[in-house]
Amino acid sequence: MELKKTISDAEGALRSYGAVSNTAWSPEQGHSDVSMAESTISPDEIEVEMARIQRLREVLVRRESELRFMVDDIQLCKDIMALKQELRQIVAVPVQKRDFLVEDAEVERLREREEDKEMAEFLRLKLTPLENKLNVTQYPPKPQRRLEPPPNKPFITKSGGAIIRDCCGTTQCAVM
Repeated sequence: MELKKTISDAEGALRSYGAVSNTAWSPEQGHSDVSMAESTISPDEIEVEMARIQRLREVLVRRESELRFMVDDIQLCKDIMALKQELRQIVAVPVQKRDFLVEDAEVERLREREEDKEMAEFLRLKLTPLENKLNVTQYPPKPQRRLEPPPNKPFITKSGGAIIRDCCGTTQCAVM
């Protein structure tokens, strides 16, 4: 708003002096050429006009600076968006590779498990008859022996020993 006001003030001032096309000079007034030294504007008016032009210049420089910042900001936003897109593409590649590697490892693990089952079945079929032959010829089954007391030694249970011990009262009993 200030810029429009200052520009409109400047346009009004240009009509009053300094712009040959807008200033009405007439030869009757004695002005055949345009010169600031020969103008009828007082030094105070010139100083006021210079101050006004300086303010206009400052407003324009400030606006130019704001526009440059806006252009830079827009360019930075475009760069950020491009970098984000590039980052998404870069991140997508390792994820795809990881998914492929995980799937490949899972397929490999299942294949190895299947091979292990096949090998175990093969070994069981081939080694079972051989194992049966070795067990029969090399290690005949041993009969289970039951511990029985010899015929000449009396058999006394633990509870019976306690009863005998209680009868004589000594641990070195002849019966013991």
